[in-house]
Amino acid sequence: MTTKVDGVPGPRSNNGHEMAPLNTRARGDGTHGVTIMLSPPDRNSIGSRDGAGALPDGDPDRAAWSGKMQFFLSIIGYSVGLGNIWRFPYLCQQNGGGAFLIPFMVMLILEGIPLFLIELGMGQRMRLGALGVWNTIHPWLGGIGISSCIVTLFVAIYYNVIITWCFYYFFNSFRYPLPWATCPQLNGSDVEECERSSGTAYFWYRTTLDAAPSIDETGGFKWWIVLCLMLSWTVVFFIVMKGIQSSGKVVYFTSLFPYIVLTIFFIRGITLKGAGAGLMHMYTPKVEKLLEPTVWLDAATQVFYSFGLAFGSLIAFGSYNTPKNNCVRDVLLVSVCNAVTAIYASVVIFAILGYKATLGVERCIQVNKHILVKHNLLPSMNVDNGEYEHVMAGLNDTIAKDWEFEKCSLEDQLSSAAEGTGLAFIVFTEAIVELPGSPFWAVLFFTMLLSLGLGSQIGILEGMLCTIFDIDIFKRIRKPYVTGVVCAFCFSVGLIFTTGAGEYWLKMFDSFAGTIGLVVVALMEMIAVIYIYGHEKFTEDIYQMTGVRPGLYWQMTWRYIGPAIMGCILVSSILSMALRNPTYGAWNGDLGIVENKSYPNWVMGIALAMIIAGVLPMPVVFLLRRFQILKVDLDIHQGSIRRNETTASTKEMIDEDDVVSPDLPPPQSLAATRFTIGDFDIRS
Repeated sequence: MTTKVDGVPGPRSNNGHEMAPLNTRARGDGTHGVTIMLSPPDRNSIGSRDGAGALPDGDPDRAAWSGKMQFFLSIIGYSVGLGNIWRFPYLCQQNGGGAFLIPFMVMLILEGIPLFLIELGMGQRMRLGALGVWNTIHPWLGGIGISSCIVTLFVAIYYNVIITWCFYYFFNSFRYPLPWATCPQLNGSDVEECERSSGTAYFWYRTTLDAAPSIDETGGFKWWIVLCLMLSWTVVFFIVMKGIQSSGKVVYFTSLFPYIVLTIFFIRGITLKGAGAGLMHMYTPKVEKLLEPTVWLDAATQVFYSFGLAFGSLIAFGSYNTPKNNCVRDVLLVSVCNAVTAIYASVVIFAILGYKATLGVERCIQVNKHILVKHNLLPSMNVDNGEYEHVMAGLNDTIAKDWEFEKCSLEDQLSSAAEGTGLAFIVFTEAIVELPGSPFWAVLFFTMLLSLGLGSQIGILEGMLCTIFDIDIFKRIRKPYVTGVVCAFCFSVGLIFTTGAGEYWLKMFDSFAGTIGLVVVALMEMIAVIYIYGHEKFTEDIYQMTGVRPGLYWQMTWRYIGPAIMGCILVSSILSMALRNPTYGAWNGDLGIVENKSYPNWVMGIALAMIIAGVLPMPVVFLLRRFQILKVDLDIHQGSIRRNETTASTKEMIDEDDVVSPDLPPPQSLAATRFTIGDFDIRS
């Protein structure tokens, strides 16, 4: 199709792309060129403002939060997740104790909060999902939204498996005594595999997972895990099937209940013997650790993942806000809440682990006393610890080794604390066993993990589904049907995690599926908003929405510090994968221990394919649209792909013919021409 305005022929349609702008320089015949933009009738242009500078109304049919509390609880439930419970305490312990709070807070201020505002602010400004936002900024950047959606899909598939395991432990928590409290008996004696490890480790690796010896051996499907996985996806489906209309009601429970449980555990934990030792171990600052670059990298990585950045979920949550919502205040409140929750959870975890470690030392001393009594070095088991330590100090190393004394060190007991599934399903469950009324505490603990997991899973899926629902072809299908197909697909792929090698596959997905891809997406988001959309324009948007103009702190972190930190995380992640042979912990049932094994080449091939799948859409979409190779393009955000106003920093992305002559009046003063062809408005 060729159009002619004021006697000047226009370009051909690019089948869904924005029409290439005509020459806007003054021509010899005194006419000026036009820019032709395609948009469906009866919808507001997302990039436009009226004369008063009002913000756009976005999609008039778009869902909206029923209240401020619903939005705040949804974003808290998404941002505050399992990582606050089982990763942050471990990082504090390994990276300098209380000193780790310094790099954590620095990275929170310089990296987390600025990127958080970019995502939430752009979603609220555009009132679109991730796919629509980046296409609105520039069609060449549409691959960012696709990459975000793909990586989010990978994460959603394996994240729900953790909820599956929580369901299994939750159901078993109603048994008394707890099934992981003691080793099972065989012919009157403990099962050898359990005796070599512990009751909690045996229940996790053998009863729950029935773990295979390696990732190469699946061991078949475990029907009890398959049923729990089906249950978890069914629950998730009913929560998110209608978008925020259904999930917005559940967040009142998933966001608030974990804080109630943490407070109950806190009150109980600080009254336990040894709680003070656990807290001292965790928060005693080791300032020398701050000189290690890996500590700062761990802090930056923890901030990045704890906020759930680059998933598209924050953009989706922001898009359901009213245009005048104070997103800056929301970002600051959620950031403070996230950091305080991580620290609060660490206090609870290590207070109870301190109790567990103290009991472990006491049992160790009793074993050693029994050996000393047996060799007539102590008169009885009832002697005080002072006399016991005096006798132990007089023994030489040879005797200590021959008599097989155990090393009773509180520091060693506390240093053995694990992260991730090891902390939740082995270490902490062992501590729960020691508490009076252990089934009650187990039910509370796993209900809390279920709430945290579901809160984050709701946000993860909301980001992905919001992107899907912004594609016009899916807008014609009812939300529950699309959501049902997505959940069924994720369940089908997730069956790989229900085999004997399921935990090994989950660790592989966790290490590769959502790492490099998310960091690249986040870096591109920051570049797209600050250098292509324009930091001045984004600053003005924030001012229009909140009445507050972002100052020097925001400008410096957006333009320089934030991208530099994201670049460092990306480079270090790539180097770490390239230089260090990736391994996973495989359960050796014969020895009752976890052994590190290297991933087979074919598994690493799958990991590489996932990384490429998460990153590839960005250059592919850029090339297809830059060279107009893509002839059929989906209408992916309210029927409009158009070039937004850009800054001078995007000069390389604009043809020379796009530059307006300085002798011409500004574009707003040019006479506007508008007429309709078919379903599209043609504007000049």
